[in-house]
Amino acid sequence: MPRSTKVTNDIRTLRFMHGEMTQAALAKSVGVTRQTIIAIEQGRYSPSLEVAFQIARVFGVPLESVFSYADDVDA
Repeated sequence: MPRSTKVTNDIRTLRFMHGEMTQAALAKSVGVTRQTIIAIEQGRYSPSLEVAFQIARVFGVPLESVFSYADDVDA
């Protein structure tokens, strides 16, 4: 079973707040696959710093509005 990362995100919420943007549309804007966006949204994959900034830029918000790091998640 894949281990979840400590990085959490609000991508799904942001997509719906931005005209119900699809995962495919976000992926195309960022230059990754839809499967990558799915994995990031589900917490199964932490994006590179570059991809994280690109996602935030698509939504026009600071990085901290998209991603957060949970210190208290059990490893």
